[in-house]
Amino acid sequence: MSDTPAPTEPPVVQIDIVSDVMCPWCIVGYKQLEQALGMVGAGAYIRWHPFELNPAMPPEGQNLSAHIAEKYGQTREQSAQNRKMLTDLGAELGFEFNFTPDSRIVNTFAAHQLLDWAQEHGLQHPLKMALFDAHFTDGKDVSQTDVLVKVAASVGLDPAQAGDVLASGSQAEDTRARQQFWTSRGISGVPSMVFDGRYLLTGAQGAQTYAQMLQKVLAEKDAA
Repeated sequence: MSDTPAPTEPPVVQIDIVSDVMCPWCIVGYKQLEQALGMVGAGAYIRWHPFELNPAMPPEGQNLSAHIAEKYGQTREQSAQNRKMLTDLGAELGFEFNFTPDSRIVNTFAAHQLLDWAQEHGLQHPLKMALFDAHFTDGKDVSQTDVLVKVAASVGLDPAQAGDVLASGSQAEDTRARQQFWTSRGISGVPSMVFDGRYLLTGAQGAQTYAQMLQKVLAEKDAA
């Protein structure tokens, strides 16, 4: 009989993340959350939810610098400074941003439909990570069906089924309903993270803030 104690599973917190693939702060926020989970020694059940920063974006998309200038009034110099800041921050967190003069913003409704479908197959999270990589690191156009199918296949999803989902629009109604669910509850910016179905943090808040929230939720679970 061994005196070695049996290993215990880390506590798990449910975290709903409302996000758009076009949002650099969404992957930054997730990477900060990842750090916080390590700091606290907790696991997470993460569910991603759709939000379109630019629902009216045309199929051809728009140059990123032009879009930022048009939407936020930033000069090219300000935009370049922000991209450098994001690139440096991403590197600190283990994520590679590759911004170029040709970087584009594209429509993400098809990507959100694919993510909702991937949830049914238990592969939503790896697909979300792969889409962030495809867009921000590899410069792929994630509004295009062929790109989305390849990304889906790279995480173990059936490419033929992924293509059928996108061609048929079978997920479109559900995806719209999910978007409306969150916006009807006051979500107007991303990333928005809901911890344990009760506590909301909006924006990339940093590992320390996320760790404090995780500790709060876990303490309440222990006291229940």
